[in-house]
Amino acid sequence: MAMYKHLTPLVAAILALSRLVAAGEPLCSEDQIRSAVERAIPLIEAGAAGSAEQRTCFTCHSQALPILALVEAKRREFVVDEPNLKRQLDHTLAHLERGKTNYLEGKGQGGRFLTAGYALWALEAGGHTADETTTAVISYLLQDKTETGHWSQPGSRPPSSGSDFTSTFVSLRAIAVYGTAEQQPEIESRTAKLREWLAKTKPRDTEDQVFRLHAMRSAKLDDELIQQSVTTLLAKQRDDGGWAQTDEMESDAYATGSVVVALLQSGKVAIDNEQAQRGLKFLVDAQLDDGSWHVTTRAKPFQTYYESGFPHGEDQFISIAASSWATWALVLSLVEPDK
Repeated sequence: MAMYKHLTPLVAAILALSRLVAAGEPLCSEDQIRSAVERAIPLIEAGAAGSAEQRTCFTCHSQALPILALVEAKRREFVVDEPNLKRQLDHTLAHLERGKTNYLEGKGQGGRFLTAGYALWALEAGGHTADETTTAVISYLLQDKTETGHWSQPGSRPPSSGSDFTSTFVSLRAIAVYGTAEQQPEIESRTAKLREWLAKTKPRDTEDQVFRLHAMRSAKLDDELIQQSVTTLLAKQRDDGGWAQTDEMESDAYATGSVVVALLQSGKVAIDNEQAQRGLKFLVDAQLDDGSWHVTTRAKPFQTYYESGFPHGEDQFISIAASSWATWALVLSLVEPDK
């Protein structure tokens, strides 16, 4: 700081921080990131376990996103409750198995494409191999015929429910991973149509932008289009280092975590990227003392309220989703150990 002694303390601090970023040095140490993840894991596990105990149904917020975050944390050699992780995967599979007949008949389950796609994404992360149940779910996803190839799902529980890009990505990933040899011609035809829709359709908010980027990569769109999507997301970063769910909202952990995950998985943004580093710092700074991240819900409730064991009362479901995204993002910033 000596070279900045003639400046005000605030300006000197900002310049010193900029110098570190320009040099490619992380804004958060590995110890800080590991500490944040270690404090978050037990709460995420408790919320997932409590939800499964209270409800027989699978949920995207209390099963899928926790599973995705915990599996990635385990891969980076964090300690996770493996019996509980297995219970969440079993809970997810059991939910799909109960709906097997409905899937074969093209009816699906509550949550439709979002539930089906997120559940299969979680099972994929857990290492579940294709079976009769996954094949039934894929047949349901392929029975939905649209001219553009995308999956549309109106909803009143933002940010995750109501985005066509979210339902499209999770469905696209599911058919790519779990589609059978017999289903491949239809999958290839569907994906080809979908590429044009992804290239032409403009996202409305951050959720759309995040899952449009995921879907573009899954559908193998042109590299230039993927880079444009990355550039658009980067341009939405706020001065505090975070991202907001919409232009009218403040930065939060749900939007920031999901964006950082998408950017780091895009193949276009390195861990030492200045904007990625600022996003990670936002997440570390925004974590509460109990290890969670609190995000206020804007979804319209339609189910009977219950306590899952995750904090924040009526905001607990968006908050466990946000905490899972934040944890996943932080974990991805760490180098995966050699096997």
